[in-house]
Amino acid sequence: MRATEFRSWLSRLDQLNQAQREQLQAQLSSHPDVLSEALAAPERCPHCQAKALRPWGTSHGLARYRCRGCGRTCNALTGTPMARLRHRECWGRYAQALVQSLTVRDAAAFCGVHKNTAFRWRHRFLRLIAEHRAQHESGIVEADETFFLESFKGQRQLPRLARKRGGTAQRKGFTAEQIPVLVVRDRSGRHADFHLEKLNAVHVGAVLRPLLDPDAVLCTDSAAVYHSVTKAAGITHRRLNLRQKRRTDGAFHIQNVNAYDSRLKAWMIPFHGVATKYLANYLGWRRLLERYGNDINPLMCMRESLGYYPLQQLTQT
Repeated sequence: MRATEFRSWLSRLDQLNQAQREQLQAQLSSHPDVLSEALAAPERCPHCQAKALRPWGTSHGLARYRCRGCGRTCNALTGTPMARLRHRECWGRYAQALVQSLTVRDAAAFCGVHKNTAFRWRHRFLRLIAEHRAQHESGIVEADETFFLESFKGQRQLPRLARKRGGTAQRKGFTAEQIPVLVVRDRSGRHADFHLEKLNAVHVGAVLRPLLDPDAVLCTDSAAVYHSVTKAAGITHRRLNLRQKRRTDGAFHIQNVNAYDSRLKAWMIPFHGVATKYLANYLGWRRLLERYGNDINPLMCMRESLGYYPLQQLTQT
């Protein structure tokens, strides 16, 4: 809200009756300014990366800074996916909508915005969250693949007949319609998942080799792709033959990752299928909810949307 609009709004407060004043006060106290709490002053210029910022007044309610190096101005949102989005007063409620896993229409009604705005905000909020995954995993590491139907949801021209509300595959088993997602979790709770182009040794190895520490023990099912990758990379590998109903081998099993796959699939159901081009955002959204569990709140969601995230949860033991 601009300053002139705010002054006009303030001038009409004396027209409220007592019940309306109490309702307004309750609303203000129950919806703190999450964005102000989440924002931090930028340390570097987002344009030239120089540490040469100095205060330069305010603009649209945000502190502005000017770089001594390039001479350009910025604020705390410059260079983030949230830059130039409007209705900042609704962002806190939208962060709450993400915490509650609301659908686009429910989130729009919850925040009082158009459904197209709610959809655009969803993927602006999730853009950086999708990048927040574990960088290293050690100890006993479980890996398994899960699949989602390829979806062209939202596109006007489809290469096939449209499916209704997610739909089902035309053929059973693993086909080109199925998009593979590799899920990797270690016993300390560090989690990473990857939307793969193909489920083969090249693509699986490209994500597993930099992720696993040298002392890690990888537990998987008996799929041949994992044997090829671990043999080539020198990774200790424990295979479980689920067809022979061997679900555990002492401390080695993949029950944690299978349980996560089940939670992920159940969480996806209300969205009635997600577009494949946005699948990584939804995977990041689910990782966010798993990372904080019952402690998650809109402030945590807002900070991760702006790129601030707890590195110790993603890299340390």
